[in-house]
Amino acid sequence: MAEWLVEQGIGEERAILLDGGEVRAARLRWPGGLEAGLVEEIAVSHRAAGTRRGAARFACGDQALVDALPPTVTEGQTIRLIVTRAGIAEGGRYKLPLARPTTEAPRPAPGLSEALDGKVVSSFPPGLWDELIFDAAFAKFDFTGGGLTVSPTPAMTVIDIDGTLPHKALALAAAEAVAQVIGRMDLAGSIGIDFPTLSDKTDRRAVDEALAAALDHWPHERTAMNGFGFVQLVARLERPSIIARVQQDRAGAFARLLLRQAERIAEPGALLLEGSSEVRARIAGDWETELARRTGRDIRWSDNSPSLPHEIAVQAVPL
Repeated sequence: MAEWLVEQGIGEERAILLDGGEVRAARLRWPGGLEAGLVEEIAVSHRAAGTRRGAARFACGDQALVDALPPTVTEGQTIRLIVTRAGIAEGGRYKLPLARPTTEAPRPAPGLSEALDGKVVSSFPPGLWDELIFDAAFAKFDFTGGGLTVSPTPAMTVIDIDGTLPHKALALAAAEAVAQVIGRMDLAGSIGIDFPTLSDKTDRRAVDEALAAALDHWPHERTAMNGFGFVQLVARLERPSIIARVQQDRAGAFARLLLRQAERIAEPGALLLEGSSEVRARIAGDWETELARRTGRDIRWSDNSPSLPHEIAVQAVPL
């Protein structure tokens, strides 16, 4: 039976939906800023004339775009808002968080254990989370006979399919691989899938049916494949995908992964961390203090400084 497991890491929360040893879905939360589910009493800082849209700056200092404002609400008036989507950085552009009026009680954004009704654990099974982060950083996913490349853009997330199989066989094999990537990388919003071109309508219908079956557990809308092999999916978007988050801040992602790896060193001794200067700069002082507290060890840094953020290592060394 599938079960959500949650790790409360340093600088992040992470969750995986584990089913028979396989990760079916995952979530990554970096606390701070506006997150979906936050409810706050806040003054409307701007209202666009003749519309129901405006903006508000929340207590954390972040601004959100507001929709569905009642006609009677004016600039400067306090109103209760719920954040419906976190801010998202894609392709060099930042999309502000979204909010709308609500009657729900004020509350902070839920953590992953609350949002997913997940089981908090000290550690996931070995290797699973590291693999997810490396997959997100490079966004290339192999399947039998082909592979997927995932590219976040300001308009949509694009999934490109390539391989050596005949076009119909490649498209059918890719349908299940696309569903797996959507779950594991927490993709949502507008997703464009570039399948191989299939001239026969019967072949296109077969791929549509295979994709529908692979995604039957995931709430979304979907277009039929057009004559060029393109399919568009649309699902509710509340937060950045794991790919978008990792690719926008690789150093921050691998800094957190390095701390996670350090927490799991079993051998005695001081912890010797190795990472690029970018990774080291992204590890806040309180994160290093928290690592020392959690492990009860001295923390040291290696003189070796790799050039790339994903080149991280940690080992126990004599005191």
